[in-house]
Amino acid sequence: MFEGLSDRLGGVLDKLRKRGALKESDVKEAMREVRVALLEADVALPVVKTFISNATERAIGADVLRS
Repeated sequence: MFEGLSDRLGGVLDKLRKRGALKESDVKEAMREVRVALLEADVALPVVKTFISNATERAIGADVLRS
């Protein structure tokens, strides 16, 4: 279960790393994928909603760090 979730979240992050500053549309698309991955991993809906809200707020307009 955790391996599948880790793979999906890693894929989302890989897509975001290819960008410079994040636009709202980039963040919304990524958060949609994260939401689905978390729900499919049986994470509680209130936890998913809180996480997505907080992550979206922090991500819009942020510069992407490349490793």
